[in-house]
Order: sequence, then structure tokens, then C-alpha cells
Amino acid sequence: MRSRYAAFALGLTAYLADTWHPATRPASVTLDSATAWTGLVIENTTAGRAWDTTGTVTFAASWRSGRRHGTQRETSRFTTLDGRWVYVDGVSAANPA
Repeated sequence: MRSRYAAFALGLTAYLADTWHPATRPASVTLDSATAWTGLVIENTTAGRAWDTTGTVTFAASWRSGRRHGTQRETSRFTTLDGRWVYVDGVSAANPA
């Protein structure tokens, strides 16, 4: 999860696509260059250890865009594929300020 957050913050769309499960990955990944990601808090995790094949991460990611700012909250599902963790999907709720 932390590496995907860093990829969002740095605009690394190829890494985001590579760490997205092929069954749910969009045809292309486009990021808003005006959005700056300013912080990540992992709020909860379930499973996701070396011996697990699935897990979830609930997080809050802070952002700003011009004078607007907010927090993206999501519970993301991950699974292992070919020995590495990939993002499957998530349930999110944006909380702009």
C-alpha cells in the first residue's frame, strides 16, 4: 500500500498499472497533475502477511489541489499474484475540505 501511495505522489502510472490485478486494472491510468498527495495514514489491516493470499488495508491519504484539500479514505483489497501483492479494488469515500 505504501509503495502505491508513493507512486500516486510521484506520478508513476506504470508502477500503479503493474501493481494492479489484471482482472480489475483499467486500460490506462491517468493522474491529475494538479493534485499533490501530502500524507498517508494506515488505519487498519486484515491478513496480508507472508502466509496469506489476500488482505485489506484501510487508509487515509491527504491531498491538496490549489486551494482545495481533503482526505481520500479507502479500504483496499489485495491478493497475491505470481508471488507478489497486487491491488484488486477498494471501497472509498472522499472527504474534501
